[in-house]
Amino acid sequence: MTETNKETIRLTQFSHGGGCGCKIAPAVLEKILADTPFATHVAAAFPDLMVGIEHGDDAAVYKLNEQQAVVATTDFFMPIVDDPYEFGRIAATNALSDVYSMGGRPIMALAIVGMPVDKLPHEVIRQILAGGEAVARAAGIPIAGGHSIDAPEPIYGLVGIGVVDPKRVKRNADGEVGDVLVLGKGLGVGIYSAALKKGALSPAGYEAMIDSTTQLNTAGAELALIDGVHAMTDVTGFGLLGHGLEITRASQVDARIEFSKLPVLPGAAALAQAGHVTGASLRNWAGYGHEVELFDGIADWQRAILTDPQTSGGLLVSCTEAAVEQVMAVFRRQGFARAAVIGRLDVGTGKVVVTA
Repeated sequence: MTETNKETIRLTQFSHGGGCGCKIAPAVLEKILADTPFATHVAAAFPDLMVGIEHGDDAAVYKLNEQQAVVATTDFFMPIVDDPYEFGRIAATNALSDVYSMGGRPIMALAIVGMPVDKLPHEVIRQILAGGEAVARAAGIPIAGGHSIDAPEPIYGLVGIGVVDPKRVKRNADGEVGDVLVLGKGLGVGIYSAALKKGALSPAGYEAMIDSTTQLNTAGAELALIDGVHAMTDVTGFGLLGHGLEITRASQVDARIEFSKLPVLPGAAALAQAGHVTGASLRNWAGYGHEVELFDGIADWQRAILTDPQTSGGLLVSCTEAAVEQVMAVFRRQGFARAAVIGRLDVGTGKVVVTA
């Protein structure tokens, strides 16, 4: 890409939203999917389908035999940053995360490409694809094909295909009372994104944003081998509260999260206090706020961190107290320096309670 293109092409100007903030709001999605045939009858018709859409899990899992199951997922979105290579890296990392969060190991991917070919130089599009290919190489897999269309907004992502031992699949419905909750990455990507659009994100903040969103959640495959790990998901567009609710609803327990223990990306709290909050964060709260209890006196910026849409966010792990040390050791060994214990599961009916 020429220096001129770098200066004049801003990917985010072509899209109405970016990253996982593009997701359809949880309440709207629930209405769309309610009572559809594939939501109510698939499990009975296909007994080897271990995981479908019934509990909001990150990927589908289909059992092949007693030792192998296929993990299949797809994820794509519009630009969250202007740099095309970094956009490709972020989108690919985010897509493969869904395989890892089920306890799987990716084996290949297919590219999903939609580009306004009359507005974007071909070299810019090539750079997006190159970013995705770089992540695939880091994951040790090929991008073996895909599909492309001429679209009004830039869209890129992957279909991720992986394998997992059927006995090691990690579902939202398998959390247990007494489990400890561990979060693998810091929160604040959506806040960074909002600040970036207004020119308020510092170079250090941008670097932290890229580092977090391009770190593959490879820890998931190793965490699945720990007997005390019961449930696992990744925190993305619905924010920590939204994805925490997916576990509590499916497992029929309550989650108690301590705000003071949350890992937050550098400077994100200050940016939130300055009003750099995404529209998706507000839609998230509107969609599921009635299922959440917040501590008295919580500030708007604190709630914004809890609902902040994460693009390529961290793994949320539900494990026994005895397994916490092993879980943290895996995160540390694999370079997740901000991984932290943030709460636990308790007797309940599916809500999230946040304490100070």
